[in-house]
Amino acid sequence: MPIGPYLGWACGPVPPTLTPSGAGAHGRRVHRSRVAPRLGDLESIVLDRLWEAGPGDVKSMHDAVGRTRGITPNTVQSALERLHRKGLLRRDKVGHAYVYAPAVSREELSVRLVDEVVSRVMRGRHGDVLTAFVDFAARAGTEQLEELERLVARRRAEERGRR
Repeated sequence: MPIGPYLGWACGPVPPTLTPSGAGAHGRRVHRSRVAPRLGDLESIVLDRLWEAGPGDVKSMHDAVGRTRGITPNTVQSALERLHRKGLLRRDKVGHAYVYAPAVSREELSVRLVDEVVSRVMRGRHGDVLTAFVDFAARAGTEQLEELERLVARRRAEERGRR
């Protein structure tokens, strides 16, 4: 049975393998808070690969990201398991192996990370955040600044359409 997204901020049902306490089928805690989880380097690489290439098992993920880094399949499996416990991956049992897939989109995780920075680091000072964001876009190049302008215009048009 496929396991759907189950973070507190993600859409979808709580899978039946979770108990009300938030413990998984094997008694491990599953991250379900609104705070974006911190990712290690390998976790980031693995998650990025799954977003790009689609679902994979330990063997395919090791072939894709582990072999060239000289790490063992067990290390890749540990990263996949940590991402699953953090609520960023779902997994389905296929034969004797789990097949992992992202439980959240890159955009959803980005929104969580930005929200955390704004609320925790910047303490809700939206003006400072917007200034920093515009400066960041400008440093990235003219195209990025123009894209930001297009996104703002599109959002304003959507808001006008809702009224």
